[in-house]
Parts: sequence; structure tokens; C-alpha cells
Amino acid sequence: MKSSFLSPEQVFAQRGLTLFELLGAAAPATDLALLSSDDDGFLVDAAGGINYYLSEGGCVDRFGRSGECAVCAVRPAILLEAGDQALLRRPRREGELSTVEYGVYPMNILDVTLRDMASRALKEGTLRKLKKTYTLAGKPIPVYQLGAKQIVCLTAEHSYAAGFAQLSDGTCVSEGERVFLELRPVRWFYDAPNSLLVCCKALFAGLDRAAAEAYLAGPFLSELAPEEAEELPEDAPYRYEQRDELSLIRAYVDADIPVFLHGLTGDGKSDRVRQVDPLALDIELVNETPETINGRAIYNEAKNEIIDVKPVWLVKLERLCEDGQIHILFFDELTNATKQTQSVIFKIVLERVVNNRWPLPANARIVAAGNDRSESSAAHDLAEPLFGRFAHIYIRTTVENWMPWAVRSRINPYVLEFLANNDLYLRTPYTGAEGHADPRRWEMVSKALDHSGNDFSLLAPIVGRDTAEAFVRFFRAQQQLAALGHYTDEELARFSIARRYQLAQQCLYLSAAKPEEARALVTRLGPEFLAWFDYVQQRKQKAYGK
Repeated sequence: MKSSFLSPEQVFAQRGLTLFELLGAAAPATDLALLSSDDDGFLVDAAGGINYYLSEGGCVDRFGRSGECAVCAVRPAILLEAGDQALLRRPRREGELSTVEYGVYPMNILDVTLRDMASRALKEGTLRKLKKTYTLAGKPIPVYQLGAKQIVCLTAEHSYAAGFAQLSDGTCVSEGERVFLELRPVRWFYDAPNSLLVCCKALFAGLDRAAAEAYLAGPFLSELAPEEAEELPEDAPYRYEQRDELSLIRAYVDADIPVFLHGLTGDGKSDRVRQVDPLALDIELVNETPETINGRAIYNEAKNEIIDVKPVWLVKLERLCEDGQIHILFFDELTNATKQTQSVIFKIVLERVVNNRWPLPANARIVAAGNDRSESSAAHDLAEPLFGRFAHIYIRTTVENWMPWAVRSRINPYVLEFLANNDLYLRTPYTGAEGHADPRRWEMVSKALDHSGNDFSLLAPIVGRDTAEAFVRFFRAQQQLAALGHYTDEELARFSIARRYQLAQQCLYLSAAKPEEARALVTRLGPEFLAWFDYVQQRKQKAYGK
């Protein structure tokens, strides 16, 4: 296994690597690359592109063109040797392209729900330092253990052209700020015929060409290599497998273990609960008091006695659970509840009894959720005893895991296409001065476009002026495509699914001027693309009354 730069011939030659023919030469950047790069102004590029080195003195600029670049990141390539294929993990295939995972590297900013915890632990000296280090921008950086996560701590050392660097989750970082990055598996394009791995992103920056070449030829591979996992015996009485957030929730609900979902506003915490139990009983604790949770005491004048009355939510839960199925009692916004209300919830979670009198139904399961304190001045930390009663799942919504839900929910196709090509706009910072973007607000955009015939002027009040302008610029650029082009059947057969949808979208824009030519080309792409083409055409015709 040997790491190096890609060559100009592999990227730009007519018979270069297939992936560049299908996807182009531009590369998105990891958060590490954005943070560790000297800034010449490219960090504000809406598409998230970044310049990167090639061998022989070549470069690829952020738009995927060949040319000299003053500031560059590194997009590594690895030449595999005999037996190295066995080290590759999690293969995926889409059309003609294959990707795999190999190695771990500090790439993306730590979930916002964990940053205060990491900062506090580092300051108090309780953050466990591991033996492993990474050489980042020429400096050795230690790795720390935070729960099940491995992280590094960096200080942003550059004065960025925009005054800040915007990272993958929308966080804006200025010079001098401390940032925690999480170690994650690195995904590579896998060119099997050439035994070559090409990193899907520009991985790191902050090194000149000579230093970057020396690092790739030296410690890079040993730092990248994943720690060897201990092999389980064939008759092991246990198993270990990676689970997504939804399957984790289901597993804990089945085991009757209370679950707490952490995440940002709009990350879909409630939606995930509904996917596990569509009939879940939702109690928004920000509107509740200890009395409404515990039930009320009423004086019965006729009998001269105090009568305890069950809370309304418990009556609803008991009726819901009469069918014998498992149902979820969902305490939403628990971090926004007062300390007094939290203490009442603690008793319910601990003893499964309300007001020391009424037990929860045996088939009821408890799930709670809350937003991070960084999002709300009204949020409170959970008291330690209450925190300790839950299994904690940290929700992180990305375009990749949001898109399947969006397709099922028939989100407006303009929203789908924009975010598929501009994933940094899935979430933008909340300023309090204008709208901002998050997954829930993009759903609002979808509804606004659907009910207005795709009136783009409605976007800014929802997602903010800058995001709305980027949205409009993206589709104006798409509409400026001059011709459909001519493709042989052999060329179309080599196109990936993503490239075929891109061509179908181009046909859609030009169908008004060349309806027969556009439809004929989409028909050649395949029946699923023609069905999509007709569906969007019908929606547009209905929206504009044509």
C-alpha cells in the first residue's frame, strides 16, 4: 500500500480514471481541510469546492479545472498491493462507481451536543488522552477519548477571507477559536482494475507541496490505518454490528430501556420516534408543570376528602396501551423543562409510577428528547441522576441520511436537487436577524414552493437571504445550458445513476424549447428516468396552469 498525489493524466486525460469522467475533478473539503488551509477566498465557494495538489506540479482548482493554485489541500490516492483489498470495508456501488471505507481520520466537527462536554472535560483534565496522534499541518496532535468517540482539538489559526470558515454542519469558526473534530472512517472511490483508492474529499491542508508529499510518503498511512479489531471466536455468545440511529432507538425500546435523543432543532427527533411508533403519545414539557404531569388534588365537599385525579396524559396512555402493543411515551423538550418538572419526570423514569400512585402500563416505553443549550437560552442541563437513567443517542442529520426521507415525503424536486449539490446549505447558523436553514425549514420551503407554483421569492423569509440567493443562482446556472448534446447508447450505458439524473434534469430545463428532442433523450436513459421526467413535467404544468 502506497499513498501519493493523483497525476494530471489520471484526472484530465481523455482516457483518465472513470470517476473523473463521471463526476468531474472538483473535490469537496473536510472540515479539517477548511480549518487548516490558508485562505485565498475560496472557502466561501457555495459548492464547497477546494483546490488540491496533483503530482508533477499540477493542481485542480475548486471548480475542477487544471491550473496553478496558490493555496491547496491534499486529496490522497492509495495504490493497493496484493492482499490490501482485504482491508477495505463497507463497499457500496452506484452505477459504474464503487466506494469503500479504509482508515480513520479527524475530518468533521464534533456534534454540537457534545462540544460543551468535550470543552469542559479538556479544561478539567478529565478528557482521556490516547497513545495515537495525527500530524496535522505539520504538527503532532493528540487524540482524546470522549465516551465512545475519538476526537482531536484544534485552534483555528487563519484569518479567513469571509472573516470565518463555515463547516459542514453550518458552524462558523473564526481565527483563534477552539474546534473539536471527530475521527471518522474515510470513504474512497475504488478503481479495482487499477488497484487504486481515491479519497472522496480533499482530506487535509496547511502543507506546501513538498511537505505534503513527504507526509504522504511517510507517516500518513500509519496514522490513517484503523486499529486492528480483535477477532471474535466463531462460537462467541455475543455479536457486534454497527447500527444507525433508528435501529438503536428500536433496540432500546424493545429492551425497555429509556432513551434520550439529543440533537439540533429540525434534526427529526420526533420524526424518528414516529417511525418507531406512529401512535406515540407526545408530551411537550415546555408547556407542562409538575401539577399537570402528576395530576391534581381536588377537594370533594360532599365526602369532605381530597381526591387525586389522574393526569389527562396518563389516561390517554392507558387507553392507547389497551391493544397490548408496545407504545412510546415521548417526553419532548425535556431540557427546556424547569428543574421542578425534571424532578417529576425523574421519578416516572426511575419508578415507572406517577405521583407515587399510578403505574405506567407494562407495554409503555419512555423516550425523551431535548435541544442543546447552545440553541436556547431557556435550556437546562439535565440533572446527573436523570441523565444517568437514559441511553443517549446523538442525532445528526446530513443530506445523505435526510434524502431518503425527503424522497418518501415527496419534498419539492427543486429542494432535493439544490441540497444534493449544495449539502452545506442543509443547515445554516441562526442569527436572530433573519431566516436560517435546517431540515425542518427546508420542508417549509417545499410546501411554499408547492403551493405557489415554485415562486423562489418565498425562500428568503424562511432560510435567509444568502441561502435564497444561492438557491436562485444554482438554478439560473442550470438553465443557461445551451444544448442537450449527442450521446451514443454506449456512452449512456456508462453513465452513473447520478449522472443520468443530471442529464434528465437538463432535458427538463430545455424541454420547452426542444420538447421532442428532450423527451427522446430521457426515454433512452430508462423507464425510471422517463417516469421522473413526466412526474415533474405534470407538476410544473399544474402549477402554471398549462
